[in-house]
Amino acid sequence: MINYIIRRFLYALPLLMGVNILTFVLFFIVNSPDDMARMQLGQKHVTQQAVDNWKQQRGYDLPLLWNSKSENPATETIFYKKSMGLFVFNFGISDSGRNIKSDIKQRMWPSLAVALPSLIVGLLVNISVALLMVLFRNSYIEFSSIVLCVVLMSISSLFYIIGGQFLVGKLLRLVPISGYDTGLNAVKFLILPVLIAVVAGIGSGARWYRTLFLEEVEKDYVRTARAKGLTETQVLFKHVLRNALIPILTGVVVVLPLLFMGSLITESFFSIPGLGSYTIDAINRQDFAIVRSMVFLGSVLYIIGLLMTDISYTLVDPRVRLS
Repeated sequence: MINYIIRRFLYALPLLMGVNILTFVLFFIVNSPDDMARMQLGQKHVTQQAVDNWKQQRGYDLPLLWNSKSENPATETIFYKKSMGLFVFNFGISDSGRNIKSDIKQRMWPSLAVALPSLIVGLLVNISVALLMVLFRNSYIEFSSIVLCVVLMSISSLFYIIGGQFLVGKLLRLVPISGYDTGLNAVKFLILPVLIAVVAGIGSGARWYRTLFLEEVEKDYVRTARAKGLTETQVLFKHVLRNALIPILTGVVVVLPLLFMGSLITESFFSIPGLGSYTIDAINRQDFAIVRSMVFLGSVLYIIGLLMTDISYTLVDPRVRLS
C-alpha cells in the first residue's frame, strides 16, 4: 500500500509539471505582459513608462521561458519565478497585490458551504430516484421517470439558475437572490443555490445510478436473495445498493477534493465569495498569478481524489488489494 501511494505521487509530479507549463503557455499566447499591465493599471492612456514600471515591480520584465542574456538562463525567467514555487504551495502575490494563499483560505469556506450540501443532498436524491426507477422497472412509472430525466438533462444549468432566482427569489420572495453572510446567517443565502444544484443534477445522476443498479439486479446473487424469500425492496436496499458502492464511490471520492474549488457559474450568479468566483474574476482581470495558482491547486486536488478512490476500493471490496 505504501509503495503504491509513493508511486502514484511520483507519477503526479510530471503530470503537474505538464499542467503548469501548458497553463503558462496558453495564458501568454493570449496575453502579453504589456496587456496585463494595461489591464491592471486600468487607464485608457497608459504610458509605456508606467507599463515598464508595473512589469519590473512584479517580475514580468524577464523573458518567458529562456533568458539567453543571463548566467542562469532557465531560472531568470517568468516561468521559473512565477510557477515553480507552486510545487511547495508558495502561491505568492497576485498581480493586484493580494496574498493568494490568504485569499484561498478565506474563500474556500463559502465554496464548501455551497458544494458540500449540494453533493450530499444530490447524492441521496439521485440514488433514491434511481432505486425507485429500478423498483418499478418495466412500468409507466419508470418510463415517465426516464423521460423526465432526459428533459432535465436537456435544460441548461443557466436556465435553472435564472428561473430559480426569478421564481423563488423574485416572485415568492422566500430567500435572497444573491449575496452571502457569515455564520448561521449564511443559510438563507445557501438554500437557493443548493436547491438549484440538486435539481439540475437529478437528470444525469439518476440515470447513471439507474444503469448501475440495473446491472446488479440481473446477477446471480440477486436471484438467490429472491429465492430465499426477500422482498424486492430488501433486495435493492440490502444487496444491490451495497454491491454498487464501488462505482458510486468512484464518482463521489473524485469530486470531494474538487469541492474546495467551488462552482464557477453558481458562485458568480449568486455573488458568493468562493474560489469559483475568485477564479472567474482573475480571468477577467487577466491576473496570471491567481489563474495559474487555481489551475495548479485544482490539478493537485484531482490527483488526490483519484488516489483516495483507489484506496477506498479496499474498504468497500476486500477482494481489491493494492500491491
